[in-house]
Amino acid sequence: QVQLVESGGGLVQAGGSLRLSCAASGRTFNNYAMGWFRQAPGKEREFVAGTSRSGFGTYYADSVKGRFIISRDNAKKTVNLEMNSLKPEDTAVYYCAAGKVPFSDRYSSITDFGSGGQGTQVTVSS
Repeated sequence: QVQLVESGGGLVQAGGSLRLSCAASGRTFNNYAMGWFRQAPGKEREFVAGTSRSGFGTYYADSVKGRFIISRDNAKKTVNLEMNSLKPEDTAVYYCAAGKVPFSDRYSSITDFGSGGQGTQVTVSS
């Protein structure tokens, strides 16, 4: 199993950047695809980005494509989300999540992931 702790959220002006990090514990980190999703108040959870077990494969929601970059470091057991050109509509709690099934190459939908960590708040002011 993989335990996850997110960090790096904060308040930023529109057009700015933030880098979210997720630290994982557990011996099986490399066995899981990893991803980020977000949830804004009153809205459903939304898939943001996913990456394969190796990190070579990535997938992004249309809303963040070209602005966000997901990456992972299997040696450090971390997964990051570099967020650029932030918009007020990016405001949400961001969660890191591991794939539901080990050794799976599914990472393009929120249904491919488990419940995630405790989340980190990102607020983008206009």
